[in-house]
Amino acid sequence: MFIRQKKNKSGSVSIQIISKHSGKYKLHQTVGSASSAEGIEILLQQARHTLSKIQGQSSLFHSQSDANIEGFLNTLSNSQIQVIGPGLVFGKIYDAIGFNAVGEDLFRHLVIARLAFPLSKLKTIDYLYRFQGVQLNINSIYRFLDKLNRELKEQVQQIAYQYTLQLLNNKISIVFYDMTTLYFEASDEDDLRKTGFSKDGKHQNPQIYLGLLITVQGYVIGYEIFEGNIFEGHTLIPVIQKMSQKFKLSNPIVVADAGLLSKANITGLEQHQYEYILGAKIKTESWAVKNQILSAHLSEGDLMVVDKENCKLIVTYAGNRAAKDAHNRKRGLQRLEKQIKSGKLTKAQINNKGYNKYLTMKGNVSIEIDYEKYEHDGRWDGMKGYITNSRLKPTAIVENYKHLWQIEKAFRMSKTDLRIRPIYHRLADRIEAHICISFASYAICKDLERVLYKEKSILSVKKAAEQTQNMYQIIATLPESKKPTKILLKMNEEQTQILKIMAKCY
Repeated sequence: MFIRQKKNKSGSVSIQIISKHSGKYKLHQTVGSASSAEGIEILLQQARHTLSKIQGQSSLFHSQSDANIEGFLNTLSNSQIQVIGPGLVFGKIYDAIGFNAVGEDLFRHLVIARLAFPLSKLKTIDYLYRFQGVQLNINSIYRFLDKLNRELKEQVQQIAYQYTLQLLNNKISIVFYDMTTLYFEASDEDDLRKTGFSKDGKHQNPQIYLGLLITVQGYVIGYEIFEGNIFEGHTLIPVIQKMSQKFKLSNPIVVADAGLLSKANITGLEQHQYEYILGAKIKTESWAVKNQILSAHLSEGDLMVVDKENCKLIVTYAGNRAAKDAHNRKRGLQRLEKQIKSGKLTKAQINNKGYNKYLTMKGNVSIEIDYEKYEHDGRWDGMKGYITNSRLKPTAIVENYKHLWQIEKAFRMSKTDLRIRPIYHRLADRIEAHICISFASYAICKDLERVLYKEKSILSVKKAAEQTQNMYQIIATLPESKKPTKILLKMNEEQTQILKIMAKCY
């Protein structure tokens, strides 16, 4: 006899005990069905116990003591088994960062639930009840979200910032800023949710902008929320100024990508005496500057500095970037050729955006590709520019700019692992509270990543989070003492490693 997992049409998994007689397999017993990993694991445990009894391999019948144990085990039910891992791991980091100072159990539950099982608020209620024994209703959560945004949001940000400051020995000399869009499933707009340019490609969905400020290591400083139709270039100075005042930052070097490059932003940064490193748009420079760059004939690893009025332009060349640029240009050209051949490209679609700049009109209606312009554009393949007034060495400026990937990673973690989007809330207070919960969750996620790296663990944050979902404890009343007790079930090797790291680092 053996245990079989059978996937049902509904997507759930049935746990069955199968017997074999005369070369034929027969269903002996179906233990149950479940769709979640934790539910399947519980059914597997029950199936192993049942199979052990059937095969006579269990030692439960060898003594009266064992018989008592069997009787005790038979009294256990699924409701007495709890998923304890998220609390043991994420709860410990939650306390270490200082979020327990918020003093709201519901905030703790919502943050840890988003880390363990990032679901909608309704599904979070179900998770908390089934696996944590916490009973809530949706109205109590909505009331708390209103309170969180109005009374507790600033405290949460201050706690996260103070912990970041502690990790960096009370010195933050460089900060990274970027924005992303978060879209909504609902189609109606309001004062906060607006349709606008969407980085997610959801141009028809109402959205908001989320601006995030982090350190060079990716640790959080703070965030701001903006209306969905704002121009992102207008957010840089207000956010830097607000964060500097709120957290008493001492004029750090500001790093941002080319999307935030504008004369207004440069002027604002200089007026407030900030050093800055911004991605440059070298193709929009003056002809004199462009000729100077092209005349340098940069090769692998080369770096050149062009002095400007109050700043300098640094240009680098990399072969792998050149290959990527050439590949993207070719794909864009092939797309245009396909559209022209199919007759789907019209005059109304011609603009100077993206690879459409290679199009030109002949006569009144004839549209052709300007291959000369396409070839001419190839001269810029592999080049990357940086506008800066920093006193750092050019190599250090380039190296610091490369750390912008940390903020891209932060957005990626928030959107995928923490599932900050799509957002189903409609009221502004609840939208902002949802983002506050995700912000706190990211801070915990980032600190777990830090200690895993520090202890040279091969586990990723995502893998560690998955392991917490299968850490169980049983709450039972012992037959002799008649007292309730919590029994932590034996961990696997990876789970044991995680708990050892938690004990050592916190």
